[in-house]
Amino acid sequence: MVKGTDVFTPDKRSAVMRRVKSRDTGPELAVRRFLRAAGVGYRLGGVALPGRPDVVMKGRRVALFVHGCFWHGHDCPRGARKPKANADYWAAKIARNRARDAANDAALRQQGWRVITVWECAIRQPDFAEGLVAEVRQAATASD
Repeated sequence: MVKGTDVFTPDKRSAVMRRVKSRDTGPELAVRRFLRAAGVGYRLGGVALPGRPDVVMKGRRVALFVHGCFWHGHDCPRGARKPKANADYWAAKIARNRARDAANDAALRQQGWRVITVWECAIRQPDFAEGLVAEVRQAATASD
């Protein structure tokens, strides 16, 4: 890291980064709330599945991932943001995340799962809940 570019001390930065959650995030909780309100049954943590989907509908073979735009390199304004400090590290990390996401998606599809990816920025859209529920129901009834 370039000296003077971070507003936190190294110890404080470590503490901040440790608090970045990987599950039960705000966007995940919102998606689960929308599904529950629509009466869509699901399970959490597809531990045995590639990529450990955030929400799984096992009987329907639907795996749902809720991705943060920055962390997974979405093409929205938040996802396109490039950190100035340690830029090479972050570019490589996000590229690895995207490659891992694509590999997990392909592996799940190969195993007969339908994969839905929800982006953090989409959750704020007014018609998001209806669209998500429709997509889940359509994926659950689609036959490959």
